[in-house]
Amino acid sequence: MDSTTYGLWLVHMTALCGLALYGVHRIWLLILWRRLPPQPSPPAMVCDASVPWVTIQLPLYNERFVAKRLIDATAALTWPRDRLEIQVLDDSTDHTRSIVDERVTHFRDQGVDIRVFRRTNRMGFKAGALAQGLQQAKGSLIAVFDADFVPGTDFLLRTVPCFSHKDIGMVQCRWGFLNEDHSWLTRIQAIMLASHFRIEHRVRHHFGMCFNFNGTAGIWRKEALIDAGGWQADTVTEDLDISYRAQLKGWRFVYVDDYTVPSELPTTLDAFRNQQKRWTKGSIQTARKLLPRIVFSNTLTPTAKLEATAHLLANLGWLLCLIMTLTLYPAVTMSRTLIPPLLLQVGIGLFFFSSGAVLFYFLVFALTYHKSSVRILPLIPLLSIGMAPVLSLSVISGLFTRGGTFVRTPKYGVPSRTRLSGLFRVYQRPSLGAMAINLPIFIYTLFPVWFLWQTRQWTVVFPLLFPVGFVWIMVKDLLDSLNVNSGHP
Repeated sequence: MDSTTYGLWLVHMTALCGLALYGVHRIWLLILWRRLPPQPSPPAMVCDASVPWVTIQLPLYNERFVAKRLIDATAALTWPRDRLEIQVLDDSTDHTRSIVDERVTHFRDQGVDIRVFRRTNRMGFKAGALAQGLQQAKGSLIAVFDADFVPGTDFLLRTVPCFSHKDIGMVQCRWGFLNEDHSWLTRIQAIMLASHFRIEHRVRHHFGMCFNFNGTAGIWRKEALIDAGGWQADTVTEDLDISYRAQLKGWRFVYVDDYTVPSELPTTLDAFRNQQKRWTKGSIQTARKLLPRIVFSNTLTPTAKLEATAHLLANLGWLLCLIMTLTLYPAVTMSRTLIPPLLLQVGIGLFFFSSGAVLFYFLVFALTYHKSSVRILPLIPLLSIGMAPVLSLSVISGLFTRGGTFVRTPKYGVPSRTRLSGLFRVYQRPSLGAMAINLPIFIYTLFPVWFLWQTRQWTVVFPLLFPVGFVWIMVKDLLDSLNVNSGHP
């Protein structure tokens, strides 16, 4: 075995080991989750003259289909009107502006303390808008809702009592999903996000580890925001960044699992992928920025530091998946003569363990909360394979750049299985870039399949997953780009 061949094999095995560690982490979370006691509900809230001032912040940017729904929902919150203000932080450049102005005027005439804040530029994007609003906020508590969320009237009644101690800086509620049944894509997202809340957040909260504000459906103590350094735009996940900065300052967070705030999931693959690109890049940027402070923190336990590291670096898995894909063919061709059978079996075992551990994680969750979604779980590895190249670029960008453009995730106010029809074209972006990246990699992944087929090796099943994943994603992108309704699996 020459040095180049050996090096490629080592890179392939290293990527597999990294993915296996990710699988171990999923299993560890499951074990801790099974040990959790039921979360007690906070005491009932009584609205009287002693309740704190609350500011609601609604950051908007070109959300013509959901802006009215959000403003109407927040104006209906149960809270004394002389203790509540609503800030509509509207950076829109389209018809959303007129919708916002009409609803704000409507509710102001009814006595609601609601104002529109508009900037001359989008400097800092969402973080910049939130920071500007915070400077003028009357409330000692600050709630934030993104455009695609619909808070219930009792949101404040359920969250404000959680600030029972002065060191509690933030309360995060679980997300619900208005359009979970719209398509196979929204069902997969629902499983992934719901497990993030019901397993990851619960485990981290209960065992005293760091967890994050998810950018919406949560409420902050204003003092904690200021003490942590305020909203900053040097990452594209300002919510994750300020969450860790606040907890490093000693502020405690509370997660409320038994109360949900409904939201709308992205309905197109391009919208979902752009959301994931931002989350992926931002988490790596936050890791670069804060991991040294986390490692040397005097306020976090060793377990909390280890879990924070795993949390912030989890998206490296996309890069490892791409590396495994790109080194698959040399690893397969070497398997016949150059790699000892035992090492070959180890490599195959690592792959099936890592993917199997992730599938097992979602299977246990689905059997507990989403039994109807069990049948779509096999699609998750295929989706991950097809998304890995584009998201790997986001990982690399996060490793070497600060900040960046905040690309919003378009929402259409479409419930259940309703067709998108003409709404699709308003905010739809072409997916040609993603298809251009995936096409050559798809062709490349056919080579190991062909090699194993020609040499009659049973392991052909293993590399066959890769071209299937890529072609499936490319077909979905093509259908979306042609504005063909693909809402049914």
